[in-house]
Amino acid sequence: MLTSGPGRQEAWRLLLSLLLLAAWETGSGQVHYSVSEEAKHGTFVGRIAQDLGLELVELVPRLFRVASKDRGDFLEVNLQNGILFVNSRIDREELCGRSAECSIHLEVIVDRPLQLFHVEVEIKDINDNPPVFPATHKNLFISETRPLDSHFSLEGASDADIGANALLIYRLSPNEYFSLEVPTNDEPVTPLELVLKKPLDREVTSELLLVLKATDGGKPELTGTVELNITVLDVNDNAPVFDKAVYRIKLLENARNGTLVIRLNASDLDEGSNGHILYSFATDVSSNTEASFHIDSNSGEIKVNGKIDFEEIKLWKLQIEAVDKGNPPMFGHCTILIEVLDINDNAPELLVTSLLLSIPEDAPPGTVIALISVTDHDAGGNAQVTCSLTPQVPFKLVSTFKNYYSLVLDSALDRESLENYEVVVTARDGGSPSLSATASVSVEVADVNDNAPAFAQPEYTVFVKENNPPGCHIFTVSARDADAQENALVSYSLVERRVGERALSSYVSVHAESGKVYALQPLDHEELELLQFQVSARDAGVPPLGSNVTLQVFVLDENDNAPALLLPGLGGGAGALSQRVARSVGAGHVVAKVRAVDADSGYNAWLSYELQPAAGGARSPFRVGLYTGEISTTRALDEADAPRQRLLVLVKDHGEPALTATATVLLSLEDSGQAPKASSRASTGAAGAEAALVDVNVYLIIAICAVSSLLVLTLLLYAALRCSAPPSEGACGPGKPTLVCSSAVGSWSYSQQRRQRVCSGEGPPKTDLMAFSPSVPPGSSSGDTGDQQEFCENVSTVILRCIMPINVNHIVVHQQITVKSIASIICCLFLAMVFSKAQWKYSHFYYFSPQSS
Repeated sequence: MLTSGPGRQEAWRLLLSLLLLAAWETGSGQVHYSVSEEAKHGTFVGRIAQDLGLELVELVPRLFRVASKDRGDFLEVNLQNGILFVNSRIDREELCGRSAECSIHLEVIVDRPLQLFHVEVEIKDINDNPPVFPATHKNLFISETRPLDSHFSLEGASDADIGANALLIYRLSPNEYFSLEVPTNDEPVTPLELVLKKPLDREVTSELLLVLKATDGGKPELTGTVELNITVLDVNDNAPVFDKAVYRIKLLENARNGTLVIRLNASDLDEGSNGHILYSFATDVSSNTEASFHIDSNSGEIKVNGKIDFEEIKLWKLQIEAVDKGNPPMFGHCTILIEVLDINDNAPELLVTSLLLSIPEDAPPGTVIALISVTDHDAGGNAQVTCSLTPQVPFKLVSTFKNYYSLVLDSALDRESLENYEVVVTARDGGSPSLSATASVSVEVADVNDNAPAFAQPEYTVFVKENNPPGCHIFTVSARDADAQENALVSYSLVERRVGERALSSYVSVHAESGKVYALQPLDHEELELLQFQVSARDAGVPPLGSNVTLQVFVLDENDNAPALLLPGLGGGAGALSQRVARSVGAGHVVAKVRAVDADSGYNAWLSYELQPAAGGARSPFRVGLYTGEISTTRALDEADAPRQRLLVLVKDHGEPALTATATVLLSLEDSGQAPKASSRASTGAAGAEAALVDVNVYLIIAICAVSSLLVLTLLLYAALRCSAPPSEGACGPGKPTLVCSSAVGSWSYSQQRRQRVCSGEGPPKTDLMAFSPSVPPGSSSGDTGDQQEFCENVSTVILRCIMPINVNHIVVHQQITVKSIASIICCLFLAMVFSKAQWKYSHFYYFSPQSS
């Protein structure tokens, strides 16, 4: 039958109790160990596993564990060998105090099956505590009249140990007056006692020093000591006596507190407390005396404690009494007469009346700033007062009447040097010693607008990428004004001028308060490479002052212009180049040329040409020059080649990202017999070209030799000037125009090399490189006149740019013409000669039709 509710719970509790009792009976046992206190960590206590009958291999599986109730972790068991060892420091006195028995009770529990063992570890006492007296020094005062066999109680020592370690033996140092009486019974309340064995005589021995030693019974013995200082007390039978009955003293008035007036000396034939004299004012002394003087009760020194003024009291009469500490006490008396001497004790008094709270820095000399009056309460020479100022101030004192002065301006002021003066006026009387008084006059210098705003440097160079967003911040100008308040409030504005046909304010603006310069519209490098303007800074003073700073804004090129194809208006439709090619031409023959230009500059304008693969993966018999754009044959043409070849040439610049353009070239393959007239004309041109080529080579050799000689002389002159020239411009100065030649297959191009520091933090600029393909039209001779004129204009532009460093869009003014400029001019002259000959060469040899081969 099942039970429920409280009855069921009682059944479960009874069953659990029976199980625990069975486990207790089967596993209970007790083991006893002992260990000395203060044993080191790891000290062996006992083989607990062996003593409990447990196998070592069972300790871990049966969850062997040790618990100690309220005794910490002093002991621990090594589960590998079953040894009980000391785990931490054990102090018996700390654990059990002075208890005779001290043990640590451990409970060892193992599971499977559950067993419980009791282990008792006795902590043995060692002699580790010496006897300790309550104090290391004890004073005893005994009258010389005490009878013999008088007892004086002493407090014994205590030992924290127990047993023999706490048994104490007392010894007194040898002497002829006292002996030590130790209680014979074990009563702890019976004190130690000193017993007087010989009468005391203060005149013979006034003080005794004895040592009481306590030794315990431990091994080794430990001791403790206390010093007994016995003072023999005298009997009071003599009154204090002063040297004089009346003392006469002279004291200057206004003596400082603590000034010694007199040191009294009374004598008493007794000694000890009977001869210890205390000094004091008489009981009927006035409160004024106690407020003005102080007497030291032990030393008898009388010192000034308050104000001593001759004008108030000229003579002080003090009644003094001396009393000893005898029983009963005895008294002595004397009188002190203090005569006060008059001195110059009244310092001058200054009264300053300020007329101006502040004085403008442009105030004229002689301006009155303040009025000063001086008074002195003394008379005669002590009342004669002279005034002076602190040195090195632009002010002076002017006497207007007796003891009246005016503080006036003596020299010009400058607020920017010092904006506030603390003028100290000193008044000194004629007393001996003289007394003085000072008064401070604060003179504030008011600001006048006499300083214009100043920029840190007269010119700034700024680099801005083209195509910037409208309203972007490109630079911040800052001017500092040394004035104060509204005179130092700086506002910024543009110095308006025309940039081409437009106003400067259409390009940039400047914030009036912060000085931030903004670009109002996207800047175009191709339209405007350099924008030079001035920013004006003006303060808010009256009248306002201002200054200007120059900003050079270089517009950096970005690759925003795709290559533009230059195709003649021949057949084949718009945007296509048509050309006839004879099938008899050999490998490497140039059949056409693709021309393209890029409006950008530097790497963004360096063009390369690629031939797009034909449809279907067929291999084309033509190729295009990577940088020349010349289309040439890769092999000899044959009848298997299609009569009409359509080539797609991809023109790509070197910008990031690169921009491209595609040119379509239509080639018509014809037999050589179809164009006899053209071949004849080409043969005639080739014959004339050979003769002309000889003349060109001669001119080129002469020009190269001449230019090489000039170049060597220029380098020598540059090296000589370099050794003696001052340091060159810094990294933020503008670079010189540089003429760059790309390669033998490219064309000449002018580029502005900038070596400026980019203040916006975009890194050092790269050296620009322009490389254009030769601007030679691959058409018939009918179009040569226009192309030759264009070629000559390009050459003229290059020469003018090399010689003249000032451009319409580049407003750059060079400080001086250096050797580098001379070298550039020589190179330009050399180029002009080469281009002139090259023009003639191209006009006779380079412009050809496909049949000229």
